[in-house]
Amino acid sequence: MSSPSAENDQWDINIKSTRGLLEIDIAEIWRYRDLLVMFIVKDIVTRYKQTILGPLWFMLQPIFTAVVYTLIFSRVAKIPTNGAPPILFYLGSLTLWSYFSETFGIISKTFSENAAVLGKVYFPRLVLPLAKAISGIIKMFMQFAIFFVVLGYHMTVTHMASPNWYALSLPFLLLLLAAFSMGAGLMVTSLTSKYRDLNFLIVFGIQLYMYVTPVIYPLSITSPKKQFILWLNPLTSIFEAFKYSFLGENSGIWSNYWLGYTTLFTIVMFMIGLIMFNRVEKKFIDTI
Repeated sequence: MSSPSAENDQWDINIKSTRGLLEIDIAEIWRYRDLLVMFIVKDIVTRYKQTILGPLWFMLQPIFTAVVYTLIFSRVAKIPTNGAPPILFYLGSLTLWSYFSETFGIISKTFSENAAVLGKVYFPRLVLPLAKAISGIIKMFMQFAIFFVVLGYHMTVTHMASPNWYALSLPFLLLLLAAFSMGAGLMVTSLTSKYRDLNFLIVFGIQLYMYVTPVIYPLSITSPKKQFILWLNPLTSIFEAFKYSFLGENSGIWSNYWLGYTTLFTIVMFMIGLIMFNRVEKKFIDTI
């Protein structure tokens, strides 16, 4: 009795490596949505699982950091915030920066830190970085709750903050920040899967990158020549637009031109990151 031919076999899932380099199989990711949710919950819950305050650390951490930055950069270094309350200035900027640095850092280690799982079980590899990006957004919203409480206080009591209609652009700015973080992370994890020593450069580089991003200072206090150089940093327009929207026109600069530059840069970088990720995921287990 002959066995059924392979052509007549009916499979629920067909795993193949012929997917295009720019292709995102959204339907497949949707089929694994339970796994995606599990990774998101795991990332949020397990980090502070054995701590007393638990997820409250997500909100307390930027407050403590903002207080320290206020004492060091505003009181000691005398860096101006152009009329904005220093605690509010640093709290908003640090919330955005924390999301970028943490999301980029985690995604950049997707292959190296999950090699044991990825080598044994099949699931869409893009689920891992996507889960990190989404869980980071959830944590950022928790931190923004504190920011908006402090903002409300300075709007109604001290009258030192005056948001404008540009604040409605916040969802777009956060989407741009998330896409930039994920695109950069995809590029780096694709490179570090083969060149491990790049991880050390990334840790050092991300610390320096903060100082060429207007996190602890308003861009307007720099000279025109330095401003142009800083505008070339894609994150600059996001941070400046955020400060302009919520802290007033003196604390930030809104530039449609540079926001367009950041949008185009982010799209291109995300596409390159996706191409590199799709190429490496097919053979990374041989080099990891």
